Amino acid sequence: MANTIITISRGYGSGGRTIGRRLSDMLKVPCLDRELIYMISSKKGIDKSILSESDENIRRQLGHISIPDENRKYVSSEEIYLAQSGVIREAADRGNCVIIGRCADFVLRSSGHRLVRVFIWAPEEDCRRNISEKLKISPQEAAKMIKQIDRHRSDYYRHHTGSEWSSAKNYDICIDTSRFNFESAAELIAQYAKIIEKI
Repeated sequence: MANTIITISRGYGSGGRTIGRRLSDMLKVPCLDRELIYMISSKKGIDKSILSESDENIRRQLGHISIPDENRKYVSSEEIYLAQSGVIREAADRGNCVIIGRCADFVLRSSGHRLVRVFIWAPEEDCRRNISEKLKISPQEAAKMIKQIDRHRSDYYRHHTGSEWSSAKNYDICIDTSRFNFESAAELIAQYAKIIEKI
């Protein structure tokens, strides 16, 4: 049976994670974000700190990463991606859910489920203000973080999908959160998902 899976890619500081959580509450379905790290760790026995370091960050993933255990095992960036993809597919097969980031839109492209692929973004000044207020840092520090994290997400997406992370061609909906509050953005996505379920 086909489930409805909402995947959310997001620019840093745009509110994508918050929107995903609100959407999850609104639809009463699981939201998978950093939870995926714990699921992969439990399933594959990979240390959570290793997974956190390599999370959506291809630069740190290149080569092999040491897992600090008594057997000195090693895991490659591709092994982490494959493990993550397997957990994403299993979650989608279990039922409707919201999945944030981690190339989920690409991983599930041939799954047979109803995908609602969303990209959340906002102009740089809005992202900078959001991060500056949330983390209590200067706008200059926020701008530097945004540039770095978005570059890592873009590189990660391109490496694993061969496509550009911010290209509208990869998504069903692109939302500029400078024009919506987060609650309204979540409602818009929920309405779209309901329409897709009826088709």
